[in-house]
Amino acid sequence: MKKSKIVKRLSESITPHRMCRVFMDYDGEWYINYFPLKVNEKFFLGAVEFDFQLDGFRICPVSMISKAKIRKDKCLEIDVSEGVVDQLYTPKVNISGWKQIFRSLKEMNRYITVGVEDFDYIGAIVGIKKHSVILKVFDADGVWQDEPVKIRFKDIQMVSFASRYVDVLSKYVPKL
Repeated sequence: MKKSKIVKRLSESITPHRMCRVFMDYDGEWYINYFPLKVNEKFFLGAVEFDFQLDGFRICPVSMISKAKIRKDKCLEIDVSEGVVDQLYTPKVNISGWKQIFRSLKEMNRYITVGVEDFDYIGAIVGIKKHSVILKVFDADGVWQDEPVKIRFKDIQMVSFASRYVDVLSKYVPKL
């Protein structure tokens, strides 16, 4: 699917809220359900929908999206009836570039997940450079790693925040 068609389809799904299956280049036929909230030629921000619940937000480079399909099934009707759609809001994240994205997320003062090939880093933004972000990360046991991790923007496949997993785990992580 052409990137311009992907951007158009995601843009058309913002208002009114329509759920989209978004397929990533690196995931084959695996998809994630999103309610699109913001999109431009470079980035997409969506609310993740899983099993009739919202599960945080994700930002993905449009260049990594292989296709987007508007869901035309019972799921949206159920999400409306269950009040899921009423919970949607657009977080104040500037998606014009990676630096702006990470500055916006840092201002929120919450832990994030940064996905790169075959690995997800969870932690706090401690620095933003010209071509990278620096994270102080913790593991699945909530143990802070000694050294921060430098992640190059060009290696990032997705950034998520406000997910149930990270929000619950972060309650049990010692403060920085």
